[in-house]
Amino acid sequence: MVAQRLRDRSGAASGAAAEVLAANAAMATDRGWLGAAEKQIATGMAAPAAAAAATEQFAAMFTKLGGVMAERVTDLRDVCDRVVAELLGLPEPGVPTPDRPSILIARDLAPADTAGLDPASIVGLATSLGGATSHTAIIARQLGIPCVVAVTGLDDVAAGTELLVDGAAGTVTVDPDPAVARAAVAGYRATAARNASWTGPGATSDGHRVDILANVQDGAGARAATQTPAAGIGLFRTELCFLDRDSEPSVPEQAGIYREVLDAYPTAKVVIRTLDAGSDKPLRFADHPEEANPALGVRGIRITARDSGILDRQLDAIAAAAAGRDTPPMVMAPMIATVGEARSFAGKVRDRGLVAGVMIEVPAAALLAEAILAEVDFVSIGTNDLAQYTMAADRMSPDLAALTDPWQPAVLTLVARTAAAGRRAGKPVGVCGEAAADPLLACVLTGLGVTSLSAAAPAVAGVGAQLSTVTLADCEAAAAAVLEATDPEDARARARRILH
Repeated sequence: MVAQRLRDRSGAASGAAAEVLAANAAMATDRGWLGAAEKQIATGMAAPAAAAAATEQFAAMFTKLGGVMAERVTDLRDVCDRVVAELLGLPEPGVPTPDRPSILIARDLAPADTAGLDPASIVGLATSLGGATSHTAIIARQLGIPCVVAVTGLDDVAAGTELLVDGAAGTVTVDPDPAVARAAVAGYRATAARNASWTGPGATSDGHRVDILANVQDGAGARAATQTPAAGIGLFRTELCFLDRDSEPSVPEQAGIYREVLDAYPTAKVVIRTLDAGSDKPLRFADHPEEANPALGVRGIRITARDSGILDRQLDAIAAAAAGRDTPPMVMAPMIATVGEARSFAGKVRDRGLVAGVMIEVPAAALLAEAILAEVDFVSIGTNDLAQYTMAADRMSPDLAALTDPWQPAVLTLVARTAAAGRRAGKPVGVCGEAAADPLLACVLTGLGVTSLSAAAPAVAGVGAQLSTVTLADCEAAAAAVLEATDPEDARARARRILH
């Protein structure tokens, strides 16, 4: 029952929320977790206690592994709470709805609970744990809820305390000065009004075009994106139709799912990312070995080294979905680290009449961007993982949030190197990580030479509106200044001085 309810909620959601709920549904029926609980029951332990014991066993293992696996501990405990409530006949756990619009503070919040928040009731969110690119933060931004994570001192904040949450600046002010708070809220409302009036296309004030695109994970998300000024889809995550499956979806089934997204934008740019599973998103039907460090293990394109048929069948399905269209979709592979991987993938894609690209999220790929661009037609930079791997820091760790900040000069230097390679090759270079959803950083990325920006649909208007207020020269000046910065705070300050 728990798994089915999570599946139902996943089907009603879109974007990152749908993916997280589907992954949690899969977790609720995970054979390893269930087997551990059954062993405890066989010793005479009651089912609720057995579920809790199995959960703590896996939580300890995930915590030791670190990386994206460590974040799954919150998801696992959330699933356990739901299972225990079901066993005891208690109401399903969740966040209560306040009687007036409120800011929610918590030590941590399960992504499944975040996905169920009502933005009309929860107008802000602050947590003690989490990282800027954690599932909770991403889902909150997708819902349009200002969210700040890794906040210290929240345990001392009493219910009813007035807070000022600035999601853009990443700050939480307790008992703010009323005049300062009113000015901040007025500024937020003015920005919201400006964003609401922006209808595209993406361009600087002097006419330099930059495609502003949406990130989606299913047909429902793509249809919702058409209600925004998004010019197309910059990242279609295809994992959703593979998760919580005991067997691989057939080519016709996959084609039907992909066709829904293509139908939402029949003549526009659509970029499809092939299966990015493994690590925190294991496939039941694939042979995933236990790994000491899954974040550095078999994930993304590396899965096809063990079973190339999964990729071949997915590309067949994409080609079938695209049949008869004047504009073929662009297809990119995740976790590319070598020129050989890019060359092999591009050959498979082009054999099916599709446009071939890869993601730049491994520093090795950024350093070899020129050679990789010689093999493919475009690249897209995934700043979330690029920051994690560049800074050797778990992007889900609140203790390391400053290191995985996308404003890190080292990360932006790799973005600049990739964009310069694209400019020399005359090929598009996009950004589809969370960095593209930051309006100020989006202008810097434009100045670095990025040709498209893709963000969660609710962020599209804010990015486009901000870009429309500055010139290309402004963006280039800000980019040059940021590359001379020594830390993220310095980088932000340099950009604000030029762009605000």
